[in-house]
Amino acid sequence: MAKSTNNQKQKRLFQSTLAIGLIAGLMGACAQDTPVTQTPSGATNVQTEDVADNTENYIGQVVTIRSEPVEVVGDSSFTVSDEQFFGTEPILVINASGEPLLLPEDDDVDVQVTGEVRNFVIADVEEEFGLTLDPDLYVDYEEQPAIIAQSIALAPEPGEITSNPEQYYGETLAVTGEVEDIRSGSAFTLDEEQLFGAEDLLVVYASPRDGVQQPLPAVTDDETVAVTGVLRAFVVADFERDYDLGWDLEFQEQLEAEYSNRPVLVATGIYPSAIPEDY
Repeated sequence: MAKSTNNQKQKRLFQSTLAIGLIAGLMGACAQDTPVTQTPSGATNVQTEDVADNTENYIGQVVTIRSEPVEVVGDSSFTVSDEQFFGTEPILVINASGEPLLLPEDDDVDVQVTGEVRNFVIADVEEEFGLTLDPDLYVDYEEQPAIIAQSIALAPEPGEITSNPEQYYGETLAVTGEVEDIRSGSAFTLDEEQLFGAEDLLVVYASPRDGVQQPLPAVTDDETVAVTGVLRAFVVADFERDYDLGWDLEFQEQLEAEYSNRPVLVATGIYPSAIPEDY
């Protein structure tokens, strides 16, 4: 499982790689119940070289970054840093999501962050978001660009999930991959190409029984999509209890035979990826 930084005393610094997309209106992606099958209104993909040269131009914009972070600054913050994208200075990420800050235990696992880029002023951030920040920790970041995150999710590769699912069960994830095998209107797999011997990841979109029925996502073969959702072990009885599956018996039995007790990503949002596939 991922770990909280609340009691963490030492900083952790991993080599980072970043990809960035400008996602206006995507602030609640990890908590949305409705799948998004088109790029959100006003969304623009940002070229990485533009970000490297024009970081200040993104002040006031909502961005989504995917990074293999991180240096922990405080209980509610960490940095991402990569000369290719943001120059030599680290970019501060403030967790304003209202959820505990969870970072991966595995150094190679990405996180996905969505939030507004602004010049960091500790007093303004504390007042606006109800945070208490230690000013001594943020001296170097005052008046520097920072991302005020409204969503932070672990962002492992499909094969990282299928090869070690216990690490991610019950977690909200943001997974990017290529649609490999469309099993039905509500189930498909994400292709795993990064890890030798790893399996593809099954994605299921099903409306919670206690929620509003949602339209099925529209995906196509070989499309690169970003999926937000919660990882669960596939136990048919549990899924029938919690979700309105709408599957016929033959299809349900087929999935049970193939995926029983294996990891399944139960999607809450599906949208075209703004993250370049080679990241």
